Amino acid sequence: MKNILLPTDFSDNARNAINYAMEFFKNELCTFYILNVQKASSYTTDDLMVAPANTTIHQSVISDAKKKLDIIVEELKTAYSQENYTFHSLTDYDVFTDAIRQAVQAKDIDLIIMGTNGATGAAEVVFGSNTLNVIRKVDCPIIAIPQGFIFKPLKKVLFTIDNGDHFITEGIEPLMDVLVKYKSSLRILKIKEDETVTVAEFDDKKHMKAFFKDINHTFHSIINVPTALAINSFVQIMNVDMTAMFIKRETFLERFFKGSETSKISYGTRVPLLIMHS
Repeated sequence: MKNILLPTDFSDNARNAINYAMEFFKNELCTFYILNVQKASSYTTDDLMVAPANTTIHQSVISDAKKKLDIIVEELKTAYSQENYTFHSLTDYDVFTDAIRQAVQAKDIDLIIMGTNGATGAAEVVFGSNTLNVIRKVDCPIIAIPQGFIFKPLKKVLFTIDNGDHFITEGIEPLMDVLVKYKSSLRILKIKEDETVTVAEFDDKKHMKAFFKDINHTFHSIINVPTALAINSFVQIMNVDMTAMFIKRETFLERFFKGSETSKISYGTRVPLLIMHS
């Protein structure tokens, strides 16, 4: 059984990510935890003054969220009554990433699925601040769902290895789960600075051939192209349904957005992005 965390701010983008998760895990035994995080700064004194005198500020802030979560849970139970799904609602009154981290630990979460909640700004073109902070600060695999993206079976998955990184198998289970569940073909893309093939790179390819021997896979490389642009281009050319990558949280921004300022290109993730932590 998988435990899946679905953060929501009750936006259309968040609900779309929840709908994607429902379709993604069909025919599996899953427990879904739908989490809303509130923070005191979201409320004015006037908002809190309308609460009954015998309630705490904390209760006043989260009571409306609980009602909205209950509605979502009941709708999902009805819509997916034929599936082996269990639903729980969670509310927290905390810093967003702290609340996510606590839920991951307390509920033994295997995967987080959330919308990209797109924002503006050079460092948040692909991801909104909440999603970006979860990627950087929470040690749990995440699938980020682009705004408005509708689920379709995953026929092709792109696994990207950036320049200087090496293939590792620790933490790769979420990718393997996808490949096995959907019998997906795998496109392995190495982003390189030049055409030199090192001994380490040769060993990596040999390792991947053995590791993915039961998966239909092919190898590709792109030379001297910024990571996000390379991925975006490859997704369009190869008709990819999901991209996957390992990240080192301390270098994620530098890797993913390398060159974006000079090329003046606004990157956008066109398909769901699976992020695993190395």
